[in-house]
Amino acid sequence: MAVRARQIPVPHPGMSRPGSSRRLALAVLCVSILMVNLDNTVLNVALPTLVRDLHATSSQLQWIVDAYALVFGGLLLVAGSLADRVGRKRTFLAGLAAFAGGSAWSAFSGSVGMLIAARASMGVGAALMMPSTLAIITDMFRDGGQRQLAIGLWAGTSGLGFALGPIVGGLLLANFWWGSVFLINVPIAAVGLLCAIPLVPDSKNPAARRPDVAGAVLSIAGLGLVLWSIIEAPVHGWSSALVIGTGIAGLAVLAGFAGWERASSHPMLNLQFFRRRSFSAAVGANGLALFGLAGALFVLTQFLQFNLGYPALQAGVRMLPIAATIAVIAPLSAVAVRVAGTKLTTAAGLLLIAAGLWQVSQATVAWTYADTLPGLIMTGIGAALVMPAVSGSVMGSLPRGDTGVGAAANGVSIQIGGALGVAVIGSLLSTRYQDQMTAALAPYNLPHAIENTILGSIGGALGVAARAGGATGHLLAHAARSAFISGADLGLLTAAAVVLAGCILALAVLPARTPSGPDQAKPRSRA
Repeated sequence: MAVRARQIPVPHPGMSRPGSSRRLALAVLCVSILMVNLDNTVLNVALPTLVRDLHATSSQLQWIVDAYALVFGGLLLVAGSLADRVGRKRTFLAGLAAFAGGSAWSAFSGSVGMLIAARASMGVGAALMMPSTLAIITDMFRDGGQRQLAIGLWAGTSGLGFALGPIVGGLLLANFWWGSVFLINVPIAAVGLLCAIPLVPDSKNPAARRPDVAGAVLSIAGLGLVLWSIIEAPVHGWSSALVIGTGIAGLAVLAGFAGWERASSHPMLNLQFFRRRSFSAAVGANGLALFGLAGALFVLTQFLQFNLGYPALQAGVRMLPIAATIAVIAPLSAVAVRVAGTKLTTAAGLLLIAAGLWQVSQATVAWTYADTLPGLIMTGIGAALVMPAVSGSVMGSLPRGDTGVGAAANGVSIQIGGALGVAVIGSLLSTRYQDQMTAALAPYNLPHAIENTILGSIGGALGVAARAGGATGHLLAHAARSAFISGADLGLLTAAAVVLAGCILALAVLPARTPSGPDQAKPRSRA
């Protein structure tokens, strides 16, 4: 027994716990990650209220939303490395506390600047939590089938958070003030802390070397610049010198990060991991899936409100088919992985997402909500198959001491994929809308301010149409809806093509089966 114990570098308290204790710990981790992803989208329905109460401008509204995503994505690799070094439970608890504090600060912010800073602090907490939760789950569940089922539940709650955000936000705003969309996180995080202390086991890399300070600085700067350029591209334009320059600078810094990690004797992220197809191809597939899912959510919530006329809450409720299918199918994806393997499950999921996006891209002004249902359901089922399968592949391909930073790399692909999906699809929608509306308005000599309002967004155009009334208002509303639908169709069709390319990539590159599990004995090699 003594020899056997020396072969295991880390004690694993989670393995000795009864199944009920592990299930309770899994529930704590899943609810926490649900809360983290909920805050990616919960604020969207509160933006008009923030304009009224805090007098926020359009650019300020964007930063209230994006400060969270920017800090979240920029800190992920550092947070994952920290979890491996100091302990995943400690990092998770610190993240919960930071998230709760940032949520309370956001709820009672009295100015736009304070709210932006508070949202950024929430991003710090989210970055500490996300990789820690997945690494802890991987450590708790050693059996391949049990681990895949647990990761399926984790991935399902992650996707569910994105889809439930508008619904939860709408319900809270219907009954409380705008700060409630943040304040609700505080009791959930507090209960999570109280439950996690006795239930969640700790683990870390016992062979961790000294901190890679230079790598940490380079990763934060590179990811931050790249995410900023993606987020700001729809505002300044993809051809803007500022956007292009910032994006190139970010890529250059990330190239420097890769060079440093390759040369370092104590790299934060071992680049050898990317030579494993079960890691690199899975990370790429996850990013492409989120490109389609985030882009679809961005377009469809607007379609439901502006084309079909649903209020924000009712529009959010009508996104439930995506949320429901993710919640139901994701835990069952473990069965698909066991029967068909990682490659076929991932490819099938990506194909379903692409099919769902293509179906909705056929929309016309005459479409009803029922016409969108097949696409919503296919997209939800596809996401529910892809996310657990690729997350299981990523975590199964890593040495056990590096699961935190590996989970962070998976999280970075999700954040960048989602940000790109919203930015690219949103830009295509906006460009097509403006082109068609410019042509439609050409025969009329409208005042400059009114024309800018109409061209700025379909919401602005419908507002002008409502004030104009009569036949003129009806014609303007019809033209705006037609232009919006044309742009939405172009964006969704592009997303479908990107996700379909991901399906082909998965079939060509991804290994047929998920690795049996993190390698306990294999030493960490120099990148």
